[in-house]
Amino acid sequence: MRRNFKFLMQAFVCLLTISTVFGQRATANQTQALPVREDSSSSAHARELAAATLSEMLAKAKQSLKAKGFDQSTVSLAAFDADGAQLHVIGLDKELFLTKGGEYLLTSDRGARLRLHIVRPNGVNTAVTVIDVTTGRSIFPLMVRYPIERDGNVEAAFYVSAHPALISPELATAGTTYVSTMLNDAAQSVAEDGVQIPADILNVAAHLVIVEHTDHKRFMNEERADISREVLALYALNRGDTFRYSVSSAGAGGMIQMIPRTYEAIREHHPNVALDADFVSGMQNHANALKAMLLYINDTWNYLKQTTEVQQALQSGTATKTELLAAGYNSNPYKLPSYLSNGGSAWRSLIPAETQMYLAIYQSVDANVDFATVDSAAIDFTSGRLPAVARVATAALVASVGSMLD
Repeated sequence: MRRNFKFLMQAFVCLLTISTVFGQRATANQTQALPVREDSSSSAHARELAAATLSEMLAKAKQSLKAKGFDQSTVSLAAFDADGAQLHVIGLDKELFLTKGGEYLLTSDRGARLRLHIVRPNGVNTAVTVIDVTTGRSIFPLMVRYPIERDGNVEAAFYVSAHPALISPELATAGTTYVSTMLNDAAQSVAEDGVQIPADILNVAAHLVIVEHTDHKRFMNEERADISREVLALYALNRGDTFRYSVSSAGAGGMIQMIPRTYEAIREHHPNVALDADFVSGMQNHANALKAMLLYINDTWNYLKQTTEVQQALQSGTATKTELLAAGYNSNPYKLPSYLSNGGSAWRSLIPAETQMYLAIYQSVDANVDFATVDSAAIDFTSGRLPAVARVATAALVASVGSMLD
């Protein structure tokens, strides 16, 4: 939710000094900046890691990173050589880590010479490739320890990015399961507090937690299905920490990209639902954030469905409930009736350009992700097992009756 809009009549939703491994400063012969190459992984591709191996190595990677000294300007990366069965840790100055196309020759804590290529800089979610220079093998980037600056303080964030070597159909399926499971749990929780969420709104929310984290430029220039799989892989790899550090320029935070004013309005409108009083922690907690998201979408629909313009658009097929809810989540839902009235069948040309793109991304997610065929069991990577794909018998919950407006 990128725009500041009213919620239900009130709120709307760069060579520098280089660091060594272990967080100490490097000398010039320890780290080299190499010429940029189109694809530093083209010489050899790492084979896909089995889920159990990936689970085990992610746990070891975090332990290894925690054991190293923490430098507030250094990013540490743990990478796994499956053929040599070794975990390596390398360190790089944060500014260099965030240089698109940057390519560096680094020495790991095990003495291996590794070539690090920055594929796509994006903070804690920066995607890289790593090659063992001696063997020519691509190895698996796993987890980073990244210095996050917040309110004048620096904290160590541990995160697994969507590195090309890690993305697999299995991870995408696991991510789909995670999203669906968390949403079903959130719907059950608010139902216990007296608010019933319809199944189609659950489906919209499942799409939106992918749409909200799809980069518009990448969407226009890359394979769209791959982007959706990447976002889902992030949910599988990081689970409750996914998009924990994602904050927009408007202050929208976390998994659902909601702004503080909208969140506070939801809490005021639903005092019977237990929502975290603190916005930051509330957005970082997926269970809490998804409850807020479902309540917001449901309340938005309770308003829209009462307007004559929306009723007529639905009857004539000029608009669908899904696209109205998606458009309303990205922009101002209270302007939708006037768009429908003034634009008729061309109403989509009146909504903001960003929202038009938002709807295109939503359609792409709908075409490439199947939320209907997932296992409802929670994902536990620590067990080394991923749930099999199965049909979820998600009960259709009945929409709450009556207007949210007095």
